[in-house]
Amino acid sequence: MNKQKRALLLMAIDVLVINLTSVLALTLRFDFKFNNITPHFLDRFMVYMPINIICTVLIFAGFHLYSSLWAFAGANELWNIFMACFIATGAEFLGMTALSLRMPYSYYPITFMVLLIITMCVRFSYRLLRRWKREYKLRKESTVRQNVMIIGAGDAGKVIIDEIQKSKHLDYHVRCIVDDDASKHGRYVNGVPIVGGREAIAEKAEEYNIDIIMLAVPSLTPKDRKEILDICQNTGCDMRILPGVYQLINDDVSISKLRKVEISDLLGRDQVKVDVDTIIGYVKDKVVLVTGGGGSIGSELCRQIAAHKPRQLIIFDIYENNAYDIQQELVRRYPEINLTVLIGSVRNTHRIQQVFAQYKPDIVYHAAAHKHVPLMENSPNEAIKNNVFGTWKTARAAMEHGTSKFVLISTDKAVNPTNIMGASKRLCEMIVQMFDKESKTEFVAVRFGNVLGSNGSVIPLFRKQIEEGGPVTVTHPDIIRYFMTIPEAVALVLQAGAYAKGGEIFVLDMGDPVKIDDLARKMIQLSGYTPDVDIEVKYTGLRPGEKLYEEMLMEEEGLTGTENELIHIGRPLRFDIGQFKQQLDELKFACEKDDKAIKQAVARIVTTYRIDGDLIPEAAATEVEEEDTYSVAHAGQVS
Repeated sequence: MNKQKRALLLMAIDVLVINLTSVLALTLRFDFKFNNITPHFLDRFMVYMPINIICTVLIFAGFHLYSSLWAFAGANELWNIFMACFIATGAEFLGMTALSLRMPYSYYPITFMVLLIITMCVRFSYRLLRRWKREYKLRKESTVRQNVMIIGAGDAGKVIIDEIQKSKHLDYHVRCIVDDDASKHGRYVNGVPIVGGREAIAEKAEEYNIDIIMLAVPSLTPKDRKEILDICQNTGCDMRILPGVYQLINDDVSISKLRKVEISDLLGRDQVKVDVDTIIGYVKDKVVLVTGGGGSIGSELCRQIAAHKPRQLIIFDIYENNAYDIQQELVRRYPEINLTVLIGSVRNTHRIQQVFAQYKPDIVYHAAAHKHVPLMENSPNEAIKNNVFGTWKTARAAMEHGTSKFVLISTDKAVNPTNIMGASKRLCEMIVQMFDKESKTEFVAVRFGNVLGSNGSVIPLFRKQIEEGGPVTVTHPDIIRYFMTIPEAVALVLQAGAYAKGGEIFVLDMGDPVKIDDLARKMIQLSGYTPDVDIEVKYTGLRPGEKLYEEMLMEEEGLTGTENELIHIGRPLRFDIGQFKQQLDELKFACEKDDKAIKQAVARIVTTYRIDGDLIPEAAATEVEEEDTYSVAHAGQVS
């Protein structure tokens, strides 16, 4: 039915309702007996009836009672009905009084109540019939609809339930609600029962045959969210989550805003916070160069730097596809940015010198590196060429061209390394400390652990293995790693750069370590499968150069705090710079010749480097005591 026909139908119904209301009001006034009504009151009603109809219909029209979408009627429409009936009754009183058509005084409040009730019934009956029709359709199509449990009986939960119940396109049926507020238990939201707190999730999921659990409590703390999601995982149900409380504040809660539960939701810690003003203070209006700007860390650095209004942002990367992707993203998000994207390798001395000579960057974030541990074990010379001498060439260019800050992106694998990648990054840290002593440029390194979802990390690997039906491969059941999201790690890198005075190794607090085995099993459960039943978890053994755990800080470095409790500063190591330069020359010659003994050559410089778990003989005598001290001091953390 079109808009005009619907309005005319409602008007016709209202004409009947207006007359019926007056008759019912008089009947109620005279003890529910129509024959008791005084005849002259009926005569006065008949005389005023045409005026009453016209006035009431016009008042109803003025309050949009003929143009509202009653299928979606809510509190605003209810208020309009109340005011329209109140004013219509008042107009009837004034009109009949003016025409000396006096009625019993009690007639008018009774008329108002009857008119209000009947008008509400007429308007809301369409919504009720529409819902019954949808429920009937769902019952007929019960083989395809999905049963839903909502966690949260607050405003967000109610909005989600409203949308599901009103939509004709969502094949969901909300069966029950869970809320930790005991005062709500046994009550209903839109006809859906609140069946208990989080302890009832598993039981009710089975009782109501739940397919999907929707977490609609955006104000939950990370710890509570993790606890609830851990319970939900064991139900085997698919899960959705409303990301943040800001969506509730901005009235932006809907089914479309619900997302899949991600592994970061299960870390159970607060989001890392940084002082944005501090970052803006040293990035704004500066020329900033990011090497490796197309990679996981580099691209996120570019995103956050772009948001802080640099004078120019230069992305330097050897992989044109990655560089192109981040270029297009930044151009879309920040159309005013002065962005330059350059292709080249940090191993190319002439190219890197040319870039610094032309653009003269104020700040450099050096994220270009080979980082894949097992691959670098098989190509150790490439790790040294790219990581060590790429850093050396970039740092020298920064020093020679007056860069004010140079920030090296390092790794926890540089601490007591057992692989060539970690050892190469330790050499990079030594290089920036060496250059810091020889120039006005402030050279610093920032060290952190694994980042969730970065290229080559376990999360994308596990996700792909699960999609293929398994098995999910874990190297060792006891292996642990420190995790942080990419945006968190990069935000802390930016703030650490603001703290830099020169020569520091900043260490980011990664929180509690996570067992990779637990991570794999949670990802399987999040995908709706049961570990070792639907998808096998297979242990493959530690790969070459891989540790059971990563250490964040070497014992001899010490540790001091900063204004941000998640950023710490390690004391620079003491080493003979003259000897180190000579060793670098020898190492450069060896790697250019693709020396098969390159690992031993690195171990003579990085004396804490263990090749296949052992120190080389020359380093063993000097390092055993320090290594034992470290393991005792950190025994509790490792366990």
